[in-house]
Amino acid sequence: MTLFLTSSPGGFPGRDEPRRACALNEKNHFVDHLKALWKPDMRVLFLASSRDDYAANDGQSGMLRTAFPLSGLPIACMDVCDGRNPNLDPKDYDFLILGGGHVPTQNAFFQEIGLKEALSGFDGILMGISAGTMNCAATVYAQPELPGEATDPDYRRFLPGLGLTDIMVLPHYQMLRGKRLDGLRIIEDITLPDSVGRAIHVLVDGSYILVNDQGTTLWGEGYLAQDRVLTQICAEGESLAL
Repeated sequence: MTLFLTSSPGGFPGRDEPRRACALNEKNHFVDHLKALWKPDMRVLFLASSRDDYAANDGQSGMLRTAFPLSGLPIACMDVCDGRNPNLDPKDYDFLILGGGHVPTQNAFFQEIGLKEALSGFDGILMGISAGTMNCAATVYAQPELPGEATDPDYRRFLPGLGLTDIMVLPHYQMLRGKRLDGLRIIEDITLPDSVGRAIHVLVDGSYILVNDQGTTLWGEGYLAQDRVLTQICAEGESLAL
């Protein structure tokens, strides 16, 4: 299996932009790496972050269904796995997309459908987006995201994941920098204390981690949060073997 662990692969308009068709992000050779593995009859399965939010699932998958051909990556089909089709078999597809959304919600859905077991023997390509990337780890860092989660003593910040990598990822650093949740600074007061005794790789949109037979490589701007210290380890346009 080849893994593309992204913060965001592109293909989506900005938060303040009107809904429109967008190509994938070409930074850091992302599209080049996909093209090297692509075949014209690629069968794609989009695994949603929410079992029941069909509108969001259709919206996210619909934009990606347009983005791939715009980037020179034709697809034969893109099916959606959520509460309407929970029993779709990943091994019937060539390319899997784990969508973005709320990490614990997606984690619970993946456990419900037995995704970890279903991926055994899958030898295609898997791309995670945000929450989807985070849930690929053996131990998932589910950073508090919704109001009340940061101060809830029962909120679980570390969850069992799919076990496709040992790397914990925190995406969207460019958006989290300087932000607050429940009166706490997200990075300084939440993430860094959670990094004690752990290594959390922090990515900006446009950066990604590629896992293949050659090893594990960070492409683009990335940081390491470990033992309360955040250190930049890779710059835009560069790569680093992890």
